[in-house]
Amino acid sequence: MKFSKTLMVGLAMVAGVNAFAQKKTEKFEKLQIEMFPKAKEGYKQVYIQLPVAKNENDLKVEFFVGKEKMLDCNKYFLMGNMKTQDLQGWGYNYYEVESNGETGGTLMACPDQKKTQKFVSLQPEIVRYNSKLPLVFYVPKDLEVRYRVLRPDAKMKKAVQK
Repeated sequence: MKFSKTLMVGLAMVAGVNAFAQKKTEKFEKLQIEMFPKAKEGYKQVYIQLPVAKNENDLKVEFFVGKEKMLDCNKYFLMGNMKTQDLQGWGYNYYEVESNGETGGTLMACPDQKKTQKFVSLQPEIVRYNSKLPLVFYVPKDLEVRYRVLRPDAKMKKAVQK
């Protein structure tokens, strides 16, 4: 009797751990990026594959193109631009980034002259969330692409009326 109870408890624990592991695993659509052009000399192709999510229409993706640099207390930005291009015949978009890696920034006096590692980027862009399509970028080899998923607040709020 004790053995069967122990066996049942053990099986229940294994089933619970397995269910938790499956819930934690993100599901991805099988994406194809072969139709996108190859990166030109000095550039690399990078892409973002988003996991399948509930209510994808409620989500947005904010992406940043930049690089890590040792900087002082001023606010910095990466100089350059990002163009949205159309993949002819497919109806998909991709992004081409042009930047030589130079930064601009404020000219405040930094009393301690201490430098820290910071990620400096072009102006971030926000696009709709779509797990069925990759976000494809062509960036100079020394830059990287980072992103975050923006989720709405659970409650809708009213504006103040005067």
